Amino acid sequence: MQGCYFVSGIDTNIGKTIATGFIAKQLMLAGRRVITQKLIQTGNQDCSEDILTHRKIMGVPLFAEDKARLSMPMILSYPASPHLACRLENRTVDMQYITDCTDRLLAAYEVVLLEGAGGLMVPLIDNGSHDGVLIIDYIAKQQYPVILVTSGRLGSINHTLLSLHALRCYGISVYAVAYNQVDDGDDGLIAADTKQLLQAQLARHHPTAKWWEIPCLS
Repeated sequence: MQGCYFVSGIDTNIGKTIATGFIAKQLMLAGRRVITQKLIQTGNQDCSEDILTHRKIMGVPLFAEDKARLSMPMILSYPASPHLACRLENRTVDMQYITDCTDRLLAAYEVVLLEGAGGLMVPLIDNGSHDGVLIIDYIAKQQYPVILVTSGRLGSINHTLLSLHALRCYGISVYAVAYNQVDDGDDGLIAADTKQLLQAQLARHHPTAKWWEIPCLS
């Protein structure tokens, strides 16, 4: 791995933060210089709770880039989609500033894992006109390969296949699907069938993509 990888999910609360921290930890153990970044953090005040979770999983203190807010370029207090949280605070998402922060991280690290907010179709900018921006629009513009986080809970098949289809339609490379075992739910039969079907679909439509499994972290 080299460069920036966008970590998205099939839904909110699917385990993007845990997956991002775990993957970063494995890269660190392999001797790679890696840092994580949060695209936009909502529901926080002064510091991104997702970045704090990444560092805890990685077993490291905050980096200088965290304290300089390069890894958390935009924090909004209301726990909602970025477009609504911005509207409530009378702010606008500065996409160029976020990109500049990512580029500065890339100048110092081999790998940047950029965690998104919610799923692929979450609106970043929605002013009711043609120039609105979805997360998937931003990924496509930057040409970041995607690590898609999913799980075995009921509903994951539909949401995962829709997400993979959207990525294919936008011409976005799927680097890996990260299967979050902690969100498997209580029905092992559903989880096992979901995993088998998703692996088959991934091999069929994204044959170069990797399949990773994120363990339940204590």
